[in-house]
Amino acid sequence: MIYNCDLPCSFFLSLLSVLGSSVVFIQQPHDLVVVAGQPVTLPCSITGYHGTVLWVKDGLALGVNRDMSGYPRYDVIGDHSKGEYHLLIQRTELTDDGSFECQAIQAATRSRPARLTVLVPPDDPVIIGAPVVSLRAGDSLNLTCHAENAKPAASIIWIRNGEVLNGAAYTKTLLRDGRRESTVSTLHISSSNIETGQQITCRASNKAAPNGKEATVTIDIQHFPLVNLSVEPQPVLEGNLVKFHCAAKANPPVTHYRWAKGGNMITDATGDTYEVLVDHSFFTEPVSCEVTNALGSTNISRNVDVYFGPRLAAEPQSLQVDRGSDAVFSCAWIGNPSLTIVWMKRGHGVVLSNENTLTLKGVRQEDAGKYVCRAVVPRVGVGEKEVMLTVNGPPSISSTQTQQALYGEKGQIKCFIRSTPPPDRIAWSWKETVLESGTSGRYTVETVSTEDGVISTLTMSNIVPADFQTIYNCTAWNSFGSDTEIIRLKEQGSLRLAVIIGVAVGAFLALIVLIGTLGAFCCARLQRKATRTACPLRHPPF
Repeated sequence: MIYNCDLPCSFFLSLLSVLGSSVVFIQQPHDLVVVAGQPVTLPCSITGYHGTVLWVKDGLALGVNRDMSGYPRYDVIGDHSKGEYHLLIQRTELTDDGSFECQAIQAATRSRPARLTVLVPPDDPVIIGAPVVSLRAGDSLNLTCHAENAKPAASIIWIRNGEVLNGAAYTKTLLRDGRRESTVSTLHISSSNIETGQQITCRASNKAAPNGKEATVTIDIQHFPLVNLSVEPQPVLEGNLVKFHCAAKANPPVTHYRWAKGGNMITDATGDTYEVLVDHSFFTEPVSCEVTNALGSTNISRNVDVYFGPRLAAEPQSLQVDRGSDAVFSCAWIGNPSLTIVWMKRGHGVVLSNENTLTLKGVRQEDAGKYVCRAVVPRVGVGEKEVMLTVNGPPSISSTQTQQALYGEKGQIKCFIRSTPPPDRIAWSWKETVLESGTSGRYTVETVSTEDGVISTLTMSNIVPADFQTIYNCTAWNSFGSDTEIIRLKEQGSLRLAVIIGVAVGAFLALIVLIGTLGAFCCARLQRKATRTACPLRHPPF
């Protein structure tokens, strides 16, 4: 505050008078609660003081003595000669909510702060859809009531036939002024607890309106068709006859029936009965009967408990994963009655999973192969689907470490390689020689791909004794690593002896056949000469 240094002498005399006397608050403002629109008086009486009195709200000066020109609803009342400077607020408003002080300026004294709390009653409550809420018979009812602009937030209760209804959901929202709140209450009533013509009341109240304010809604239930759809027989095996019956009660009477299956119209069914040979689709695609009267339509659907064998709902996919990673297969079957899922590796009898998902942790190359997802519906049927697991990793060579050949003949040694991805390189090495493909001297390398892997063949012409003393290395590489197999060549002597014996036996048998043929020829000549001479060569001589 800026003071004028050229003050009249009377001011100093007054100041000296004040300082020379004892200034005491006889009355101080105290905390008050008032409902908006009502008047309120904040008391302030000071004895022994005749100076300037200042009223302050939330730290902001309102005016001195009786000068409240900036606040037309505010008046300073009381007998100033007795030190009375009471603050009268006419028709309080929410903006009056705050902290007030009465200050004796020249005495540098102020009252204790007083909190004025202004309460605001809620606006008249509003029920959404009032005054009449219509609904279909059989539907539940949701009623929402709003009570706006209250301080504090309004409490809401629902009343029917003089009784309070419980179970309402209650939310409140603080408005932008930071003081008032709006309240929303939602009441859910089940269809079995509603009657047409009922009246339900929403009553909103707070401290500013303890008796509350009310809004009422009337319930009007419109009677659409009440429908029951029966299916006989159930359960039923796929391919058998089933009868649907659509029983309806309606006021006004039913005018039309319409049938559908899985959302598609059934044109050959027009009355309240539908007969059909059922298949598996009736288990997942409901049959619906829609009944219409003058008010509208009611639609009801039923699935048929059809027994059927497994049908694939989500087909599993083959996988190719790196060694050490997880492989996750998924397959889904539908069937009725409830089916059992079995995951197994082809050629193995171990059940790996009974779930729709099969997870193989940290797969190894030996995990590669075919896996089967099988579904079994008891007493109805079995279905299965096969997938392939391919494991990316270094090559794996599986070959006979000792292979045979004939001395002096052409010989071969084979190297079988399983590799995913396929091998980038395959090499044969022996002594100081390395050969990957083609021909070098007596040696030729050929590589052939098969469904199961790659076969690399080392062919040697004119086998010599040194070939049986040599160690042959077959090595394969891919991006994941390599593998090597050591193969030795063994002389196949017994096979050579068998060939010699076979040739000798064959020549001997041929000789016997020749002798028999000559004997038969001889006998034929003699008979033509009408002789009785015996033919000595008709039979073999043994």
